[in-house]
Amino acid sequence: MSAPPPVRTAAWAWQRTSGQAVLGDMSAVSLTADGHDSPLVTETLASASRMPQLGADVAATLDWCVDVGRRAPVAGEGDTRLLWELLAAIARVSVSAARMLEPHLDALGILHQAGCDFADGCDPWGVGSVGAGEGSSWGVFAAESAGTRLEAVRTDAGWVLRGTKPWCSLAHELSHALVTGFVDDTRRQLFAVDLRGAGVQPHRGEWFARGLPHVVSSPVDFHDAPAAPVGDVGWYLSRPGFAWGGMSVAACWWGAAQGVADALVEPARGERADQLALVHLGRADAALWAARSVLAEAADLVDAGVPPGLDQRLLAERVRAAVVDAATLTLAEADAALGPAPLVSDPGHARRVSDLHLYLRQHHGLRDAARIGRLRISAGS
Repeated sequence: MSAPPPVRTAAWAWQRTSGQAVLGDMSAVSLTADGHDSPLVTETLASASRMPQLGADVAATLDWCVDVGRRAPVAGEGDTRLLWELLAAIARVSVSAARMLEPHLDALGILHQAGCDFADGCDPWGVGSVGAGEGSSWGVFAAESAGTRLEAVRTDAGWVLRGTKPWCSLAHELSHALVTGFVDDTRRQLFAVDLRGAGVQPHRGEWFARGLPHVVSSPVDFHDAPAAPVGDVGWYLSRPGFAWGGMSVAACWWGAAQGVADALVEPARGERADQLALVHLGRADAALWAARSVLAEAADLVDAGVPPGLDQRLLAERVRAAVVDAATLTLAEADAALGPAPLVSDPGHARRVSDLHLYLRQHHGLRDAARIGRLRISAGS
């Protein structure tokens, strides 16, 4: 039996000799009406193409994220479609790079909402007191888990963090993070902290993931680590932008799934293609196009101001559910269409599939579906 035809699995064909990348059909990740990429997306993809270890060389990728953050738009200010298109385009090229870029841009958006602008010297909360500035690389650590608790305590010298925070991605590599800590038994507040400063100790040796192996997430112990408040008590969770961040993650899922769907094109086009090859491609394409429409409408709602009758959290959960379903279907169609060959012989495809599988676990399946139902009942419409 002859070998199966080769599979193209990336939207960009990396030319190692020239250090350049050849742009394929990137219109699939455009959220604009005309389907054309913006100059910002084109420029960012070009800068990504000059990095042979994008997403694998963590230090270099984070430096790139800082540079992208200087030009990227902020959600809710008229260019949310562009922000999500940018994230999706990067995720289509490298899921790992998008997984690093998204929280950095999210943190910049949070700081912007809090009135911080390092370029203009605006720092109403004193974030500069923990060494943060234009060159900082950011994470957002807001997860909670049983058995761990991080407390924020006001001392004569200022605020300090005490305890353990779970699921802190890239804590060993980032310069700074926005971290939620309990100020009393139930209420939380957001704080900026220097991850390379005194009293900060990330755990090691607990990341065995086959997907996103370079985006290590681990608990971090804080021992009276100096911190600067960002916003008042409860502001981080109550601000409109809290829901927007979850949809930015969904944009990354969508872009990564587009990268998986790319692998279905050549087999469906080839001489040996049968009707099933077209079915697998068609099902994935339709699902991803529907997810695109959901993201585009949600971006417009965010920029226009979500109407009072639509809860921001409900909007975000609906968007995430629609996108995760499309991405999950795309993974299944790729498995059925391509079989095991690209999973064992094509490192790019195998990496993208593994990375996306793990990234999608930020969605909690039926629990998040139940949340939609609860929010729908609460909305009363």
